[in-house]
Amino acid sequence: MTTMTNASVREFKMPDVGEGLTEAEILKWYVQPGDTVTDGQVVCEVETAKAAVELPIPYDGVVRALHFPEGTTVDVGTSIIAVDVSGGAAPVEEAPAPAAVPEPAAEEPKAEPVARQPVLVGYGVATSSTRRRPRRTAAPDASAQQGADAVRTELNGHAPVAGACRPLAKPPVRKLAKDLGVDLATVTPTGPDGIITREDVHAAVTAVPAPQEPGAVPAPAAPAPAAPVSYDTARETRVPIKGVRKATAAAMVGSKFTAPHVTEFVTVDVTRTMKLIEELKQDKDFAGLRVNPLLLIAKALLVAIKRNPEVNASWDEAAQEIVVKHYVNLGIAAATPRGLIVPNIKDAHAKTLPQLAESLGELVSTAREGKTSPSAMQAGTVTITNVGVFGVDTGTPILNPGESAILAVGAIKLQPWVHKGKVKPRQVTTLALSFDHRLVDGELGSKVLADVAAVLEQPKRLITWA
Repeated sequence: MTTMTNASVREFKMPDVGEGLTEAEILKWYVQPGDTVTDGQVVCEVETAKAAVELPIPYDGVVRALHFPEGTTVDVGTSIIAVDVSGGAAPVEEAPAPAAVPEPAAEEPKAEPVARQPVLVGYGVATSSTRRRPRRTAAPDASAQQGADAVRTELNGHAPVAGACRPLAKPPVRKLAKDLGVDLATVTPTGPDGIITREDVHAAVTAVPAPQEPGAVPAPAAPAPAAPVSYDTARETRVPIKGVRKATAAAMVGSKFTAPHVTEFVTVDVTRTMKLIEELKQDKDFAGLRVNPLLLIAKALLVAIKRNPEVNASWDEAAQEIVVKHYVNLGIAAATPRGLIVPNIKDAHAKTLPQLAESLGELVSTAREGKTSPSAMQAGTVTITNVGVFGVDTGTPILNPGESAILAVGAIKLQPWVHKGKVKPRQVTTLALSFDHRLVDGELGSKVLADVAAVLEQPKRLITWA
């Protein structure tokens, strides 16, 4: 074994991947002790208070040690991985805690990362284009068992006990089993390569004991065991608050109790807008772009802001000034498994309708893949949240911190409506605009909301008012 000097070991520290963030949680290690890494290679995924981010290593070498297991929250500036940059083979050190990622065997198969399907509000769920990393094929015979143990090590967070075969399950499934009181050793796996799935755990909760074989001697009567805990019978379930959800909760409380919120509503006939959407879908200028109601709602809000620029502002408490923005960074609220995020389209006011459609499409795909960067969620000025995608008629949205207004869009439904003096079925929706009453008084807020409604009712105003 090569003796390693301290000078040959580089410690990679947790960086500040946002602006002023103090900590991040290690979600997934992509390397393990003994692996060779190259400059720019992604070694782990971390979650900050703003987003999930992949971290590249800045040098070449061999991984010597992982200092923290997955699921650990680490302060910015703390070393998380040691790499031998001497160019020789490195002695492998085990991670400090039993739950840490241990030393893998050669040709170690790696578990696929858990796919995430964030739902962008206004778009719904769609299949992600992200491809899973292929599994490596374990060597036959003795190496096969070694590879299987390595998989169990990665999925279960610790090495298998001698003489025992630990069940294969990914971290979320292990947590589910723990919450439900299910012993994974008793669960029959149905997933690929013998991996236990969430459905297997739920099935184990409701499984009925098999009848005894004929002629079997019944065991002495014993007290009936307590029924396993399930989500249907459990009195409580505790979920740790961290990462994006923790930051969102703090931001919403701060916003609600700092900015005096006012919410106004208007119900509008959007039949003409829906017809225009169908026409734009056939337009060659929108070929390959996604055209839907959110696109024209976003454009309508941008037109309303242009007509009422004072609404696009922020409150500077320290200077006791109102800062009017001459640009619009348009936020689109997105619901993800980690919580609410609001990425924004920079300089949305300067974009043509096709450019706006392209930007919305990029925002969608990035959010679905869980790759939204912290910078994409900073410096927003106004936001749209489409609660209508959930079948909700309207809402009273809370302002994104530092912004002046947020527009909630309800479900678009066919309803009876008086049109040209007659009651007819029309496409109707309800809009709700919440605004900061320190910045926006009732008159200004009402004008903005009325202008958005007017554009959606008569979309030709996109031309006459632009």
